[in-house]
Amino acid sequence: MESFIKGIPKAELHLHIEGTLEPEMMFKIAKRNCIKIRYKTVEEVMAAYSFRNLQDFLNVYYEGTGVLRSEQDFYELTWAYLEKACSQNILHAEVFFDPQAHTRRGLKFETVITGIRKALREAEQKLGISTRLIMCILRDLDVESALKTLEEALSYKDWITAIGLDSAEVGNPPSKFQKVFEKALQEGFLTVAHAGEEGPAAYIWEAVKLLKVSRVDHGNHAIDDEELLRELARRRIPLTMCP
Repeated sequence: MESFIKGIPKAELHLHIEGTLEPEMMFKIAKRNCIKIRYKTVEEVMAAYSFRNLQDFLNVYYEGTGVLRSEQDFYELTWAYLEKACSQNILHAEVFFDPQAHTRRGLKFETVITGIRKALREAEQKLGISTRLIMCILRDLDVESALKTLEEALSYKDWITAIGLDSAEVGNPPSKFQKVFEKALQEGFLTVAHAGEEGPAAYIWEAVKLLKVSRVDHGNHAIDDEELLRELARRRIPLTMCP
């Protein structure tokens, strides 16, 4: 069964590139960049991924992102994922990235996106994997930061297909970023959003009505609202459930 599943042609539609950082690569890049991380061993990192909630996961996630400093780091991170994707017969990947997680550490937007883009282009040429890049807004940061990040993204409109929304959901409803997504749509980006993972079905309604999303990421709590389920079906809005 494993080999059968591995051989099926697949598309990966919910993939956070920073979240693909393997523990071994985390230690390798941390050493190269002279960065001290809280974990002492690969096994300790693996144990930390046995999380109970979204925030526990994000704690590990941001610890990993902290080692990424150079264009080469982002290239290696992305290329490692794409090689693994190829080995699993993934023919198309839509990749999220979180520039604010890096620019708030002092990195340049250009450094992040150029490294990722280089690997995506090489994957299309060498591995036959088609890709799309989705820039996510961190919902636990403020609207001003989101607008600044969107402004930086305008220089790379040919590289970025859509604007998304992710990170700590509870207390950060989609409506908080309505102005940001309105501008994104005006600039010609598609829009998607993480909604209803830990937040209520009401967050999914907001993503659909206010952010005008063409896809909802997670959307678990849509099941709590039959009217919402009918509306998603009527609009033909898919959910990337991550089972």
